[in-house]
Amino acid sequence: MTAALYESPLGTYVMAEEDGALVGLWLIGQKYFPKELPLPGPGEGDIFALTRRWLDRYFAWERPEPGELKLAPKGSDFAREVWELLLEIPYGETVTYGQLARELAKRRGLEHMSAQAVGGAVGHNPISIIIPCHRVLGAKGQLTGYAGGLDIKRRLLELEGANVNSQDHP
Repeated sequence: MTAALYESPLGTYVMAEEDGALVGLWLIGQKYFPKELPLPGPGEGDIFALTRRWLDRYFAWERPEPGELKLAPKGSDFAREVWELLLEIPYGETVTYGQLARELAKRRGLEHMSAQAVGGAVGHNPISIIIPCHRVLGAKGQLTGYAGGLDIKRRLLELEGANVNSQDHP
């Protein structure tokens, strides 16, 4: 695994790659920041260049597609299934944890699924922004639970033009 830095308008992110695929994108200091990462190097690999261009376009109000990048987030089968659902949330739109839980239950042929379990997987998403966990809101549409902090979540949603509930609370 190798790592590199990306300077965004929201702060410094650490990108990590393994075997030519992006395995992580974390805001320095965020909750669930990996305890062990290689020291960031110059980040000369193709995936780092592609990820930098993707993020540059995203922060320039373009709508790059996650499918443009080779992503390989590491997690349980359940977590990866939740992250796949996150990739289906359109740019500028939001869903609730409950909606994700209902969709996952439907796909698995179950009557129901725990929104808290889904929330745990969303919160541990290792590739922030690109796998858009910031597009998931609480049951009443409020901003809740973002590893990078609620201010960053709000700024990402505003960048995308998403309707951010004025009654948000931590």
